Amino acid sequence: MSFPRARIVETASILFHQQGYNSTGINQVISEAKVAKASFYQHFKSKDDLCIEFLNVRHNYWFAELSNFISKSKNTKEKTLLAFDFITYMNNKENYRGCSFLNILSEISKEQEKILTVIQAHKSDLRNFFQELIKDELLATHTYLLFESSIIESQLFKSDELVNKSKLIINNII
Repeated sequence: MSFPRARIVETASILFHQQGYNSTGINQVISEAKVAKASFYQHFKSKDDLCIEFLNVRHNYWFAELSNFISKSKNTKEKTLLAFDFITYMNNKENYRGCSFLNILSEISKEQEKILTVIQAHKSDLRNFFQELIKDELLATHTYLLFESSIIESQLFKSDELVNKSKLIINNII
């Protein structure tokens, strides 16, 4: 069995991703992670601190998966198209749960600035990813916006239709 901190983060990751941040209580995390309440508070001062850790872990996981997914190609256009295939891959893997960062963004208040900062950093890294890949700022921004909207729309409609249409658009403009 893993260490208590790892179990807490793993359990919270599943629950935050499946149920949402506000619908997941600390007591549920403690119970399902099979840790003592004191152990939880030894590692995390608050649910917000746990959320930040979840988002940081999710960020690293998500970018590692994306990088691995597009590594099949050396060509910029193919890598960009594969990034959209990655959305479909993640939709199938995670039952169209969408972006954890945007899901949590919709649940936090303006006072939860530390969480907002982590979400903004993730999105900035994604914009930079497309900028480094494509090299043309306007085209990279256009691609980023199509990518983000594809995630949102596919979650909303539980369909990859607009992901595929975005891919066609990208294929025509790159």
